[in-house]
Amino acid sequence: MKKQVFRIEKDGFHGAWYPASVPAKKGFILMLGDDSEDYMASCGAKWLNEEGISVMAMSPDKKDYGHHSYPLERFGKALAFMREQGCERFGIAGASTTGMMALLASSYYPEISLTIAISPPDFVMEGFYRDNKDGATERPGDYESSVTWQGKELPFLPYAYRHPEYWQKLTEEAKAGGDRVASRKMFDESERRHPLQEEEKIKVEKIRGKILCIGAEDDVLWDTCRYIRRMEERLSHMPHENTFEALLYEHGTHFAFPESLLKKMLPVGSSFLVSLMFKAGKEYKKECRETRIDIDHRLKQALSQWQ
Repeated sequence: MKKQVFRIEKDGFHGAWYPASVPAKKGFILMLGDDSEDYMASCGAKWLNEEGISVMAMSPDKKDYGHHSYPLERFGKALAFMREQGCERFGIAGASTTGMMALLASSYYPEISLTIAISPPDFVMEGFYRDNKDGATERPGDYESSVTWQGKELPFLPYAYRHPEYWQKLTEEAKAGGDRVASRKMFDESERRHPLQEEEKIKVEKIRGKILCIGAEDDVLWDTCRYIRRMEERLSHMPHENTFEALLYEHGTHFAFPESLLKKMLPVGSSFLVSLMFKAGKEYKKECRETRIDIDHRLKQALSQWQ
């Protein structure tokens, strides 16, 4: 698979360019996995390449799942490169924390005309690290935003807990629910202690083109369906130049990916991964698979209609 790698020190962003086999007018920024060159990112790029779309995979850095003080200007640099490669239409996709990043990038760069956000929040998250400090897999920073714009941190929803209580609470929640990872109660508590402020919300009304937000009610990372409904409600009261489509499901877990993408990542055992990570994936295996199949159909339809 042909690719061209970019480094933050040299090019202003960390990414890998995966051009379609035939020169494409459509280009997508894709944020999957913890590295723009890892297996998850390359599988996502192949999935979009098969739809005739070239892909710029992006990540905070090499092998870094943490998100803290990420400059949104990096998306502008990526878009400039994609134009040089002949792209005329621009899309972006992310999942979980990068679903937030996808929505934010689109709200700052109006040339992005198709935005796909899987299991996103509707607010700017506080930054977090994955550096195993004091044995904690994840920890919050010192009250810093996950993203910046023009050198200034964007206002964010602060986490309810600090290090080391943060990881202790997440571990307790996951164990109590029978999941590998969970943080929904922590995010609910964060909003209880700090009601969401207008300046912390993602300005979805500034996004152009089509927005597809995907979520499942049984998501144990956060209440993404509630967040998606809030974005839809926000748009109903504000002037906007976009079409918002909410794909909400009862079952699907935080891994609400299209089935063919998950199978590309794991040709054998794609459902096993979801079952391994989440109790709902095990108890509602059939329903989760049906959700992923429907998402697959809806996303491929949106990509084919994207002109």
